[in-house]
Amino acid sequence: MSQLRVAVVGVGALGRHHARILAGFDDVDLVAVADTSAENGQKVAELHETRWIESYAEVIDHIDAVSIAVPTFLHRRVAGEFLERGIPVLVEKPLAGNLGDAQELVDLAAAQQTLLQVGHVERFNPATQAAWAECGAPKYIRGERLSPYAFRSMDIGVVHDLMIHDIDLVLSLVKSPLKHANGLGFSILGEQEDVVQARLTFENGCVADLTANRVNPTASRAMQVWSTAGCMNVDFNSRHVVSYSPSNALRFGKPLPERARQPGADIDQLKRDLFGTFIEVNEPTISDADALTGELRSFVDCVQAGETPLVDGHAALAAMDVADQILNSVADHQWDGHAGGAVGPFGPSTGVDELAA
Repeated sequence: MSQLRVAVVGVGALGRHHARILAGFDDVDLVAVADTSAENGQKVAELHETRWIESYAEVIDHIDAVSIAVPTFLHRRVAGEFLERGIPVLVEKPLAGNLGDAQELVDLAAAQQTLLQVGHVERFNPATQAAWAECGAPKYIRGERLSPYAFRSMDIGVVHDLMIHDIDLVLSLVKSPLKHANGLGFSILGEQEDVVQARLTFENGCVADLTANRVNPTASRAMQVWSTAGCMNVDFNSRHVVSYSPSNALRFGKPLPERARQPGADIDQLKRDLFGTFIEVNEPTISDADALTGELRSFVDCVQAGETPLVDGHAALAAMDVADQILNSVADHQWDGHAGGAVGPFGPSTGVDELAA
């Protein structure tokens, strides 16, 4: 099979890794990297024996697919130009800066019958894949995504920056229409929302509580899923997954409180037997495979085989829709009793229009 001719547009903090990984695929020809910064572009191009171009227009008619990692506000224009020409696109999350632009990209991909994949890389985290394969239909989900301030993605707030990952994960797991989305949030550093707490309620009764904070001293990416099968804890950073489920001794035997009330009951032994005998503990082995490599490998494979990506435009649009509802709820919440919505505890008021943008 001939090599797939691919370009990377935007080789900043994340895009340079796209270029590195794609350049390492035997079935990919990294035709060029495009970046408005000559310093960034030339450095990445030299590392991977390709060429730097300032404008992607130079190669737009000479490639088979493109990976786009430009700032979010440029997604609609840049991804749109490639989709209009029928060129398969992988664009970093979120799909676009607002719901309207996201819908236009999905519509454009459909009209041109062109592949559109969105970089919700957490779906390719081996911890996610192992956990999702084991957990039952969820009844309650609690997720937190905390990060020190990175001084990038400053054109979007924490909902589109961080929480969008967990929104996508929840939607992929619950598989039920959303009934309500409520949010409470505020700005710390003064422009976009930096901290948001959201509650999603689904028509099947599942509830998901999500926390996102990008001005946090330490990083954390974790999720807990309660289902009829038990409870599963997922640490996306350490790739540690542990599940707790009732054993046959618990499900079909005497209830533990009844056992404890029996004359001569050995309470200390019951405590030792709680996890293991009555509650089974399972810690699956997790692959050390790189999630971004898996995402890009999947993109290339889908382009070559004409298959639908794991996270296509419709999935990303659904996450954007939920994010939009959360942002509207955040903007509606009155911190100070005046119109304008959320007020940061340290910084100035954040207006409704800014949060809902």
